[in-house]
Amino acid sequence: ITRTRLCSLDPALQTVGRAGRPSLDKMIPMWYHKSMRLINKETDYAVRSLVHMGEKGAGTLSVSDMEAAVNVSRPFLRKILQKLNKAGVLKSQKGRAGGFKLARPLERITLSEVREVFQGPLKTENCLFGVRLCHDYKTCLLRRKMRDIEGRLARELGAITIESLAK
Repeated sequence: ITRTRLCSLDPALQTVGRAGRPSLDKMIPMWYHKSMRLINKETDYAVRSLVHMGEKGAGTLSVSDMEAAVNVSRPFLRKILQKLNKAGVLKSQKGRAGGFKLARPLERITLSEVREVFQGPLKTENCLFGVRLCHDYKTCLLRRKMRDIEGRLARELGAITIESLAK
């Protein structure tokens, strides 16, 4: 993604800095968002499912009970719940009265934990300038700053509980 293309995407990026170029303070968040994908669709639906389970109480809920509330197809929801079960966030129960229930209270489940189940650790792996092979990977000043931002963001996500999102 070039600077010109980025600036044309969002009017807020039209701010001009030195030498008539768009201001980097407006562009960096856009690059970072494009390269990180902070929360994907699976993570979003997983959080919605957990919030719904918390609202319904400590009992076991079937996938069909949650399907309408979470507004997602049954097969996709089942896949999400199975991943959460494998990660120890949920417990599954088989049989006629089967389904899923919370493995622990919502105040002990963080957004960071749920995000990692579906997206892995929080980090940018691509060059923020869109260069395929970066020659300055180890010495890139922007990359060091982005690593600092990633650390702060990871701490913030780790402090957000699913319970706090349900309020």
